[in-house]
Amino acid sequence: MSDPHKVLVVDDTPHNVKLLADLLAVNGYAVATAASGAEALNQIESDPPDLVLLDIVMPEMDGYEVCRRIRENPETRLLPVVIITALDPGEERVKGIEAGADDFLTKPIQTAEVLARTRSLLRIRDLHETVRHQARQLSEWNEKLEERVAAQVQELRRLERLKRFFSPQIAEVVADDQAGLLQPHRRDVTVVFVDLRGFTSFTQLSEPEDLMEVLAEYHAEMGKLIIEHDGTLERFTGDGIMIFFNDPFEIPDPEERAIRMAVGMRSAAESLRQRWSSLGADLGVGIGIASGFATLGSIGFEGRWDYAAIGTVTNQAARLCDTAADGQILVSDRVLSKVAVLVESSPVGELDLKGFHKPLRSHEVRGMAQGAR
Repeated sequence: MSDPHKVLVVDDTPHNVKLLADLLAVNGYAVATAASGAEALNQIESDPPDLVLLDIVMPEMDGYEVCRRIRENPETRLLPVVIITALDPGEERVKGIEAGADDFLTKPIQTAEVLARTRSLLRIRDLHETVRHQARQLSEWNEKLEERVAAQVQELRRLERLKRFFSPQIAEVVADDQAGLLQPHRRDVTVVFVDLRGFTSFTQLSEPEDLMEVLAEYHAEMGKLIIEHDGTLERFTGDGIMIFFNDPFEIPDPEERAIRMAVGMRSAAESLRQRWSSLGADLGVGIGIASGFATLGSIGFEGRWDYAAIGTVTNQAARLCDTAADGQILVSDRVLSKVAVLVESSPVGELDLKGFHKPLRSHEVRGMAQGAR
């Protein structure tokens, strides 16, 4: 149950004070009294009431002056004030309005009128308090919102900085402190190796500046395609790139994404070939793709961690890439089985790959099928 409203009765005549105080108390109000204007102002400052019933005729400081001072104080300018007078109602009403009074009562006091005007002004006061409370809440919410937005902006900036050095997926895991996702685990992934053909010869004949310019253009174009197809970049090794799909976040159709990315990479390299030739570089790309289970997780030591995929599938993709000629995309039988209807392909037979005891049945992907583009 809420506390009763508090009414301050201000009058230098004890009989009038008692009459109003008893009436208000009987009707459930808390009542405070003051015998002078100065005493009233002190009480209002120390223990603010919800409404003031203020007599006009008082020594030293009349009711008009008390009302003006109440209105001059920002803390009490909305405090309801009812002026009580036995003087000419018309004349006193004008003076009261000028002083800032909210309502008027004429002596002798009518019980029903006092209670009605008190209830009416207290309802208005409660509405004012509700608005003030809501305004404070809104201000606090705005401050908290600004703090949250600032924190989120800082987090986004941090994430963007991380993404400059890590694959976006790994950066998000690190930024969100989802360390569990980086623990060693087993998952079915699709692995892509990309390598520049003719790069070794180019490094022997080119200036370091030209070499770095070619690599920067190559990495920029390949990086766009990796991000576009939701691949996870494991590492750059000079002209070599390793990407895997379906980790650390699982995604639909990892084989299809890998194939589409590889086709896009081959086209991008063809577009760059003319530019590279002006630097004396005859370069192209070979791509190998395999799918299967691998162990994935963070590797390294405290202070320097990488995220890697380890297993037969990564070796298959790397060896297929080694075998691929300029512009060739070689995929394992398992990869093709998932995307056969989407691509135009031709078998290349069973390849004897370095490090494998058995030949690997492989296929060349020439491009996307007509209806799958």
